[in-house]
Parts: sequence; structure tokens; C-alpha cells
Amino acid sequence: MQRTQRKAPMAADIIIVSGFLGAGKTTLIQEWLKSGAFPGKIAIVENDFGEVNVDAALLRSNTIHVTELSAGCICCSLSGDFVRALETLITRYTPDTILIEPSGVGMLTDVQKACVHPRIQPLARVLAAVTVVDIHRMQRYLENFGAFYEDQIRRADAIILSRTQEYPEQIAGATERIVSLNANARIFSAPWNQLSVLNIVNTDQPMPEKRIVIGRRTTAQHAAKNSMIADDVFQTITIHSSRVFLPAELHERLEEAEESSKLLIRAKGVLHSTDGYCLVQYTEGETQIEPSHIPGGFLCLIGQELDAQLLQRIFSGA
Repeated sequence: MQRTQRKAPMAADIIIVSGFLGAGKTTLIQEWLKSGAFPGKIAIVENDFGEVNVDAALLRSNTIHVTELSAGCICCSLSGDFVRALETLITRYTPDTILIEPSGVGMLTDVQKACVHPRIQPLARVLAAVTVVDIHRMQRYLENFGAFYEDQIRRADAIILSRTQEYPEQIAGATERIVSLNANARIFSAPWNQLSVLNIVNTDQPMPEKRIVIGRRTTAQHAAKNSMIADDVFQTITIHSSRVFLPAELHERLEEAEESSKLLIRAKGVLHSTDGYCLVQYTEGETQIEPSHIPGGFLCLIGQELDAQLLQRIFSGA
């Protein structure tokens, strides 16, 4: 009797979706999932810097498996955990596509290294590393967080610009600055619902257009000065509150939290409001509030010199 040889499973395609805090990584992934961009089985690896992984809860559904890595970033203490989690995910769920959303303060270089670990190479291949860039805050973040921010741009195969419809006049300058850091990346500035995922992740395609760059590259000395791990630069605090907020009141409390800190870069969580649970997102003076299907009562804040006791009073007091 002739035996049929069992075929080895096809390697999974990995797409890394990088970007600094508040750039819009989760929103982009939600857009892709909503459009049915990926055939077959999809899995997501979510790495959040805070205690509670809000984005993992937002992306979880009955048809998508989400693996969470919280309370750190892949480039810091979780590198070994990430490799183990990715290996387990692939062997247990055999996904066709894996979307990896690293922490907003993670180094893309380290995520890419972990994805080509000897234990991962036979199981999956990196199709593309995509970085989301907020054009409105890009220059300020380059100046303040050089190593983290530059690495996400320099190591990307494709860069998707966010907030282009709000600040169209900033597209040209942002594109020029990005090309000075990474002349080989394909840059996309169209509205996200008009972008083809296949075009974005197809690394064999030529760049959409030829660009002439005028400007100065960031010096190696500047990059070295900012070369620290995220735990040394950023602090994260999670506030738990059962208080019911008026929507307008939330923005006032978040502004108060920013004023009480040396730097509040990002706040994200689910709180009680007069209309039920609401998803709250705050990025340097801008608050977004929308209904949430996730129950909550928590808010994760990321910044520098955050006062945990004062922040707790701000979001729990009258």
C-alpha cells in the first residue's frame, strides 16, 4: 500500500504595523479587517506598554485570535516572551496572516529581529513592516524622541500617513522629512479607505513616484543620545475609576492630567459615562470619545513624571 506524504503547512505571512503613540495603528488594522483585506485565518499579536491592553479588546472577535503581550514592549523585557507567544500562536492556530501591532514606544528593529528568530523562520515570513506616521506631530516627536521615532521610520517598508485630511498642507513637508530618513520606503497619503493592502505590503512594487529631497538627515550623534529603552524614557500608569462622567467633563479631566505631568503623550481606556461605557482616547490636547462595546472603568496614561496619586484623584474625585 502506497503511503501519501503529509504536506508541511504553508508559512504564515507576518505584517508588522508600527507607529508612535496615537498615530492610528489600531484604527488602520480595524479598517483592514472591516474591508476583508486578508483571505484565510487571521491572528493578531498585540503588545501594549500599559497594564491593560485596550487595543487587543477592540480587535478581538469570534473569527480572529488575538494574543496579548502587556505591561512592557517587545524591544525591552518581552523579547523572549514574544518569540514564545508567536511560536505558540502559529503552531496552535495555523493562521494564514499574522498582524503584529507593537507598542507605540517599541523599536521596529527589535520586532523585526524577533520575527526572524530561528524558531520562527520555518513557520512564518515577514511580508512587510508598515509604519503609521501622524504628520501633524512628526517633527516634534523626531526632536523629542529621536531613537524610538526614527527607527520606526528608517526600518519601514511602507509608511502610511495619518491625519492627511485634517492637515493636507503638511503632507509635502512630512514626506520630504520621511524620505530623508528612508529613501526606499513607499509612502501613502491617500485616505485609508482608498488604499489597497496588496499595494502597501507588496515590497516588490516600485515606489509610487520619484522624490527629490532637500534637507538634512538626523546625525548619528543625535540618534545615539536618544538611544534608550522605553522603560527608561516613558512611564505608564493605569487608573481605575467607577465614576460616571459627562462627555464634556472627560476632556477637562484629561487636560488637568496633562497640566499635572511633565509630559502626557497618550491616554486610552474605557470609562463610565452618562450614555454607558465609552472609549476615551487622548493625545496631547485632543480627546476622542465614542461608545464602547467593551466594559471598563480604567484609563492607561503614558508620559513622563506622572503622579499616580494625583491622577487617581483627578479621575475618581468629585
